Amino acid sequence: MSPLTNRRALVLTSEGARHPFRRSLPPHVFVPLPAQREQGTIRAMIAEEWRSFVGTYCAAFVAVVVFLA
Repeated sequence: MSPLTNRRALVLTSEGARHPFRRSLPPHVFVPLPAQREQGTIRAMIAEEWRSFVGTYCAAFVAVVVFLA
């Protein structure tokens, strides 16, 4: 066999993806993301969760008050 018969065709799709939309996405989309955050202390994670909860509560409260006003 010649070396040219073993070459694969250059494709712009991801062959591992089965759905047509996923096949059309560029390869950099499938690169795994680095860890979002390092292992933090439990206290820091709880504080972040509380900040998120209070922010959501305040936003919902303001939305309801504006809707009723």
